[in-house]
Amino acid sequence: MKAAKKGSAGSKDGATAVEAYLARMPEPAQTTLRTLRDRIRAAAPRAATECISYGMPAFRYKGALVAYAAFKNHCSFFPMQASLIDAMQDELAGYRTSKGTLQFSVDQPLPAALVRKMVKARVAENERKERAKGSR
Repeated sequence: MKAAKKGSAGSKDGATAVEAYLARMPEPAQTTLRTLRDRIRAAAPRAATECISYGMPAFRYKGALVAYAAFKNHCSFFPMQASLIDAMQDELAGYRTSKGTLQFSVDQPLPAALVRKMVKARVAENERKERAKGSR
């Protein structure tokens, strides 16, 4: 049997690896990312798993769901679907965005309603993709 990669989705180490990532973050970014993590967990299905992907905390549900990270001067939320950023431009007007990335202050987490809307949109997209695969 092949051992799960440390921090990989579906392994018990996923949440542990995310916890280690968060513990290394300086304040106020650590508290901001912990709040974001809680908001993502609240919006994601119970079957979603945590992992480290590309060196960042991430959630998986029927594929990549969302990721987040802290950088020197900002935090970022990655909805893993650039078109979602484009579709929500009006709601994201107060934030810096780029292809597939939403940047926000290290001391101000994203609003719960915005996180919920983006996570739910990603869940719906992943479920749609899975259904499309199944119908082939």
